[in-house]
Amino acid sequence: MSSPPLAPVLRRRAIRPLPDPLISQIAAGEVVERPASIVKELVENAIDAGATRIDVRLEGGGIRRVLVIDDGCGIPRDELPLALARHATSKIASLQELESVLSLGFRGEALAAIASVAAVSITSREREAPSAFRIEGEGGPIEPAAGPPGTRVEVADLFFKTPARRKFLRAEATELGHCIAQVERIAAAHPAVAFTVAHEGRIVRDLPATTLQERATALMPEEFAGANRAIEAQAGAIRLRGWVGLPTAARARADSQYFYVNGRYVRDKVLAHAVRAAYADVLHGQSQPMYVLFLDIDPTRVDVNVHPTKIEVRFRDSQAVHQFVLHAVQEALAPLRQTPGVESARIAAPAAAAPSIPRAPWLQRAEQPALRIAQPVAAYLAMLAPADGRSAATPAADMSASTECGEDFPLGIALAQLAGIYVLAQNRAGLVLVDMHAAHERIVYEKLKRQLDAHAIPQQRLLIPQVFAADALDVATAEEHAETLAAVGLDLAPAAPTQLALRAVPALLAGADGASLARDVLRDLREYGGSRVLTEHRNELLATLACHGAVRANRRLTPDEMNALLREMEATERADQCNHGRPTWIQLSLPELDKLFLRGR
Repeated sequence: MSSPPLAPVLRRRAIRPLPDPLISQIAAGEVVERPASIVKELVENAIDAGATRIDVRLEGGGIRRVLVIDDGCGIPRDELPLALARHATSKIASLQELESVLSLGFRGEALAAIASVAAVSITSREREAPSAFRIEGEGGPIEPAAGPPGTRVEVADLFFKTPARRKFLRAEATELGHCIAQVERIAAAHPAVAFTVAHEGRIVRDLPATTLQERATALMPEEFAGANRAIEAQAGAIRLRGWVGLPTAARARADSQYFYVNGRYVRDKVLAHAVRAAYADVLHGQSQPMYVLFLDIDPTRVDVNVHPTKIEVRFRDSQAVHQFVLHAVQEALAPLRQTPGVESARIAAPAAAAPSIPRAPWLQRAEQPALRIAQPVAAYLAMLAPADGRSAATPAADMSASTECGEDFPLGIALAQLAGIYVLAQNRAGLVLVDMHAAHERIVYEKLKRQLDAHAIPQQRLLIPQVFAADALDVATAEEHAETLAAVGLDLAPAAPTQLALRAVPALLAGADGASLARDVLRDLREYGGSRVLTEHRNELLATLACHGAVRANRRLTPDEMNALLREMEATERADQCNHGRPTWIQLSLPELDKLFLRGR
């Protein structure tokens, strides 16, 4: 049996300063991760230099070569050696300037770090200079060169000086994708600058100078163009502008989320959480919203000097920023709502060209104004009672009168019910189709939310308790979380080792299937944790309740019930989406209907 190897004997080594090349290579580990890191630093330098056009040329996904050419102000001949020196910069000169920096670069270490792990050459010419000058590597000679005004930075053979790090790079196609994404992130905030990206001589991205909205639309997935709402909100010295995607355009991945602070792309947990929280009522599960947002804030109230990559920031008052962003995005998603504390908020729907085929309202429609509905809804409340087998509803008798009334309501006047699922209505624009279950689900959800916030969910006692079979886990959950069940209006308790008795339900859910409702709520309690379900997962639980309380398919409605549903939708915020982000109604305009039947041709 062999003995374990002896631990190496550590001998004390003298403290000595590190050589400059090693210092630069250590620093490069924080700044240069892959070719995309080089692209970021060089493109940001070009932006700071006032460039109006930036060309990025890549070879081998950027591993073999990165070339960035701009038409900016250029670098004077005598300053070229300093451009490659560590901690030399033209962006700041004092602590006061550091605390209020607005340029993208300011640390003065990017080019030096890049030069420590790759071969770097700079060719630059000032606008009024007779010729350009070139320097190759730190300490290299300065030579006259041919070139237009601006700067040309070439980086070749990334990590050839540190081969071990080169092994961690991915395939060329992957590295190319990261380089393109890096350019897109910067381009979104600088629409007045034209960008091109070429790989192996072939143009792979061409972004001409344009407006902020057109640039954002060009960079986002195709469905974002017609499924977004604009944000323009301001509170004191903080301003938020941009566009948020509607819940109907949510994605499985968080790959279409752009947030900028004072023009700098950032990944900040405070901002990301604020936006996600604003979608809490319309996006459940793992669905990810799309957005392009720009936060303008006093630079003295945000620290951008948190990390060498400058992608992280720290706010002086993160809670205030969080609440401002949360309420501004909520305002955009629920335009009927007036939120205190967000001043001068202006939310508008995107404009869209006339389509050749019918398009849903989340692609094109006018905003619904806030209304004060005086119509009684007693008939509508009858939908909460069990179905009584009534015959299908018929259209209103006086169609001309209905049409006139429909002009006063955004969702119009009900005409009929289709397939026991949809309500057809006529408004000033044309035909409205409503998914009655999805629409009623949102209405019930919002009512339950208000009642829970007021700690007063009215109960409907059952004349005869509903007893149903349950497994041991359901029985145990009902016993353990009796207080939580009571808080949401459920009186549920064990009736036997394998039975539960339901004695009361929320009044809004009086017509629901009690056993199915109870089982789904118990499942949520187990999945989310009883102690957290009314805080962190309140929306998911209320969505479960609302789904059971909403009118079911094949439930026949009278014209009065259908019209009352439409009026309630108009008075309910976020009524154009159900709790899961699906649309509740669509608009087909008269011109769209005419095109379907080739009228006018």
